[in-house]
Amino acid sequence: MEKEKKSILSGYLSVLVIIILVVTAIILMVNANENPAPMIIAGILVIAAVFMAKGLIVINPNESFVLVLFGEYKGTIKKNGFFFVNPFFVRKKITLRARNLNREPIKVNDKLGNPIMIGIVLVWQVEDTYKAAFEVDDYAHFVDIQSESATRKLAGHYAYDNFDDEQKEITLRAGGEEVHQALEKELAERLAMAGINVMEARISYLAYSSEIAGAMLRRQQATAVVAARTKIVEGAVSMVELALNALSKKQIIELDEDKKAAMVSNLMVVLCSDKDTTPVVNTGTLHQ
Repeated sequence: MEKEKKSILSGYLSVLVIIILVVTAIILMVNANENPAPMIIAGILVIAAVFMAKGLIVINPNESFVLVLFGEYKGTIKKNGFFFVNPFFVRKKITLRARNLNREPIKVNDKLGNPIMIGIVLVWQVEDTYKAAFEVDDYAHFVDIQSESATRKLAGHYAYDNFDDEQKEITLRAGGEEVHQALEKELAERLAMAGINVMEARISYLAYSSEIAGAMLRRQQATAVVAARTKIVEGAVSMVELALNALSKKQIIELDEDKKAAMVSNLMVVLCSDKDTTPVVNTGTLHQ
């Protein structure tokens, strides 16, 4: 598990020590007068200064360094600033910033087996640096691969759409927050082993695959036409009923059953037609 390393030396103090070592080495070399002892000491001081310089690190905001000493995990530095650590430490830099993954749409099959194109956008952040550094080989590549796998699984659990009854079950197109929550939960479970926190996951692109897009578009159009016709017929029936009741109530004209049927037929044709009707004027009697 991750453990934060807080007992670290200031880098500024270490720089001062390095300067002192270098200046001392220069003074010894200048005053050596061909004496080998001061030259040897000066060389050792220079080597020590170079060795200490290797231990200087700068940690920017929302960055961290994982420290490993001869294969043993020693901790993670998350504090921002300029520090000095053991030069023998192997340091691995891991950013703690929130990162976006905008996956290109991939071709998958939905619950009904229809080929669809689906893409997601993922906002994630490293939460456990130990897991990110040691539990997986490359945590950024791991996020990319697992997001594709989670997308395929999500698509297999839901249909793209349900034309017969849109309220019958949740679909990818109309599922909204529930689908997004299912995606976030699946990604969180997959990425937990790498110490990744899933902040947000959303479907960014959703469409039928090209080979069936035309057929599905025609199906959508037919469904829309049927729905529109249903509303038109319902409205027309209400208007015809209103007209017959008004004529009967105000006793404007007496209509027998045959004339009522003819009137209803004419009104329905006029109200339900998708084109403008052409009136025919009767210049004779009512019975002609």
